[in-house]
Amino acid sequence: MLVFFLGLSVGSFLNVCIERLPKGESVISPPSHCTACGHRLGLLDLVPVLSYIYLKGRCRYCQTPFSLQYPVVEMVTGLLFAGAWARFGYSWNVLLAWVLVSCLTVITVADLKHMVIPDKVIVFAVLAGGILVYLDSWTRLKWGLASGLGAAAFLALVLVVSRGGMGWGDVKLAGILGLFLGASGTLVGLFVAFVSGALVGLSLVVAGRKGAKDLIPFGPFLSLGGLVAFFWGQEIVDWYLKLLVP
Repeated sequence: MLVFFLGLSVGSFLNVCIERLPKGESVISPPSHCTACGHRLGLLDLVPVLSYIYLKGRCRYCQTPFSLQYPVVEMVTGLLFAGAWARFGYSWNVLLAWVLVSCLTVITVADLKHMVIPDKVIVFAVLAGGILVYLDSWTRLKWGLASGLGAAAFLALVLVVSRGGMGWGDVKLAGILGLFLGASGTLVGLFVAFVSGALVGLSLVVAGRKGAKDLIPFGPFLSLGGLVAFFWGQEIVDWYLKLLVP
């Protein structure tokens, strides 16, 4: 339960990052405030999820509606933090999972809202992820760096060949996934990303929501693939190998 509340609190900070980093603003100053009236929010306005429910999704001071993004990001982060603890327990992997969840949450929502993957999130992921992977083992770090370079090179090739089918932020994100996931996990993550991206893109075109040439952010699909691979990548690989070799 404590881990869930930790995730809720982290999710509250991630919302700040989502709103400010794509605009090049500081996540520290000014303090949290209503973007409509500018009034600084008090502690009772910032309790994750509960404040949104109590205030009925509106600013206490000007009654401007707040985006549903805020409680959703907080709740999802809390659930993923708790899920990582249940999956990995007391280990370096749980810390890696929390860092990965935090970075991918910001990247996913920022890419959906602003079509931008903030470089500062990439830098943080490299530094925090690299340190944690190294503390786990030097061998894991070497494989992670090699996998990251390979994944980034592959997506760079796709970007060049497709002439703009994705952005350089996606290339950097693929490199991050390689660092966290290693070789086999990276393959699983990229496979999930491309399959889910293709299915969603095709569904949107068929439904008339998007045209065949409209851009669809790829960061959310890479994030989905990264989380699936981090939590269940080895199990997926083992299952696939059993199909090949009964």
